Amino acid sequence: MVMNTRKGFRFATYEAPEQSPFEKLFDIFQELITHTSGDVDEALDWLRELDKEYELTDENYTIEDFIEDLKARGFLREEFEDGGGDGSNKEEGEGDGNLSITAKMERLIRKRALDQIFGKIKRNGSGNHKTGKSGQGDERTGEFRSYRYGDGLEHISMTESLKNAQINNGIGDFTLNEDDLVVEDTNHKAQMSTILMIDISHSMILYGEDRITPAKKVAMALAELITTRYPKDTLDILVFGNDAWPIPIKDLPYLKVGPYHTNTVAGLQLAMDMLRRKRNTNKQIFMITDGKPSCLRMPDGTYYKNSVGLDDYIVEKCYNMARQARKMHVPITTFMIAQDPYLMQFIRHFTEANKGKAFFTGLKGLGEMIFEDYEANRKKRIK
Repeated sequence: MVMNTRKGFRFATYEAPEQSPFEKLFDIFQELITHTSGDVDEALDWLRELDKEYELTDENYTIEDFIEDLKARGFLREEFEDGGGDGSNKEEGEGDGNLSITAKMERLIRKRALDQIFGKIKRNGSGNHKTGKSGQGDERTGEFRSYRYGDGLEHISMTESLKNAQINNGIGDFTLNEDDLVVEDTNHKAQMSTILMIDISHSMILYGEDRITPAKKVAMALAELITTRYPKDTLDILVFGNDAWPIPIKDLPYLKVGPYHTNTVAGLQLAMDMLRRKRNTNKQIFMITDGKPSCLRMPDGTYYKNSVGLDDYIVEKCYNMARQARKMHVPITTFMIAQDPYLMQFIRHFTEANKGKAFFTGLKGLGEMIFEDYEANRKKRIK
């Protein structure tokens, strides 16, 4: 007789974790401030609208109380244009001061973006990339092997080695031999210099889809990951529209789309100029874009623009830049968030010219793909 020993599932009504009024509003506010590119007034206007619809506050804790808490905890600062002090004598609700987020809030937004994206990777069980090349290095793999002559003493696992000695020789006459020693494997960890290119052309907010906010979140999360987990690596961020220019990490929450065409060539030129100054062996370019290249800056300073279809002159310039990057041993990974067949074909040819990679991703899963590719690339030597 076969007994069914499988246990069933017990279902219960979901109970949200206990949150204070401030914590509940603060979680929503962080998301809003990202979507409004750091515009505090707009974020608060949206928060008030949500409050009207979903009754987020009551008479005991109002939106005004929340704003005062944000200032008291160092997340917001209020500046007065007339230079008349810090506004401490102003009546509550006068609104004479200009509210802006602080550096503390900027760091928190980056950490939130990292938690959102990296948390998904951990839940999905992905992001655990083994290089297959283990040996003497400085990144532990969590796997063990027998001791070999030349292994450093700091890599010997004493717990596993003592356990082997007890099994092999017994406890009564304890002896630790070379054959009992176990070493924890490590991976070689080379420094990586990454340039993240973000398309800020007007198409990033066209067609009723906000594409810039997910790209911005990815950039903030990647910046937080590298600065906290891989401090020896470098990350530089540049944006490209009609032209290309670098932006500091602290400015990421304020990133907006402009009335620009897409000068992909200018972005690639700047990225490679920045990488030439890096001493690291491993260098790579990540490019987030949704549109076709439609602009070039000519030698006389004028702009050549063509938004109709794929312009052969502009496209060939892009292919040339891909080949130049290949000669510099710089792979370009393109994350294409548009899926028009003719644009996908262009990216395939571009990727072939560089011998790089392309992901036709849309917006869903963009962050997870970039993180996984970054983790994979930094564990191998790019040649």
